[in-house]
Amino acid sequence: MSLQCGIVGLPNVGKSTLFNCLSNAKAQSANFPFCTIEPNMGVITVPDERLIRLGELCHPERGVIPTTVEIVDIAGLVKGASKGEGLGNKFLANIRETDAIIHVLRCFDDPNVVHVDGSVDPVRDKEIIDAELQLKDLETVEARIQKIEKQVRVGGDKQAKVMLDLLLRYREALSAGKSARTVELLNKDEEACAKDLFLLTNKPVMYVCNVDDAAAAEGNDYVEQVRAAVADEQAQVLVLAAKTEAEIAELETYEERQMFLEEMGLHESGVNRLIKAAYALLNLRTFLTAGSDEVRAWTFREGMKAPQCAGVIHTDFERGFIRAEVIKYDDFVTLGGEAACRAAGKLAIEGKDYMVQDGDIMHFLFNV
Repeated sequence: MSLQCGIVGLPNVGKSTLFNCLSNAKAQSANFPFCTIEPNMGVITVPDERLIRLGELCHPERGVIPTTVEIVDIAGLVKGASKGEGLGNKFLANIRETDAIIHVLRCFDDPNVVHVDGSVDPVRDKEIIDAELQLKDLETVEARIQKIEKQVRVGGDKQAKVMLDLLLRYREALSAGKSARTVELLNKDEEACAKDLFLLTNKPVMYVCNVDDAAAAEGNDYVEQVRAAVADEQAQVLVLAAKTEAEIAELETYEERQMFLEEMGLHESGVNRLIKAAYALLNLRTFLTAGSDEVRAWTFREGMKAPQCAGVIHTDFERGFIRAEVIKYDDFVTLGGEAACRAAGKLAIEGKDYMVQDGDIMHFLFNV
């Protein structure tokens, strides 16, 4: 399941530094605008402590295989991007291809790192990018309205009427400086229409406040300003120090990294927290397979049923699905493995309508 989060923000807010921490890729990170011209892509593993415990229980021959998500570092955007200023057209094309947005905001003072607008103001920076994305979406909506209005007048197409009603609500919101994601979808027909529009401001977003070392644990005044500004968006705000995360990533051992974090008053690295949050932002969950051959995490979307999850492993599994054997992670760990769970009656047989839950340990039976 190939899904992408795009890292966006104004130039020099720490996007490429953060991307390097996440993916161990070496995107150029320099103190001038537009050092990232082509989007850099990294495939990152999703931290999951459950895999470690299952590996200790199963001793798999082929090892432990985590699940992944793709992160894309996109060129910095400036005011006027919707009109093609700076690298605007390239930025907007790149972001349209992603499934969710990680919006990095500069929340630190440093006279040695220039700001494209001359001063540090994360709320202003957020509004610049919001405005450019909203203007581009408004262009898209206006063009579709002109096309759909004719269909509604001439043909009386019911689906076209649903689309037109939604487009008019989007136009009202976007014209008022609000993002498309603030428009409530009334039914599944409107949800389908919304997906067809591929609006930039309809993508789920997480705001990452890039702070200095002193604010890594509790944030600062800039972070509080961001939280107040996005309070009505139901968006997540995550605080981390990208420069410090880069230093942590260079430490060789787990023990060294943990000591570094404890000295800063942190229990987990910001990178780990960000990866987990990005995974959840995409509405993704994990089911597991565990045995003597391998322990592996598999990605699925919340709400998927057993046959669809079987198809994540192989299309034949979904096509010939018979049933699924399911063990809850807590039972597997508490009892010490599959055999003990079978003996204790903790292995459930589920059919095609079973809604897979995060952390389910699955075994699929199929026939093709």
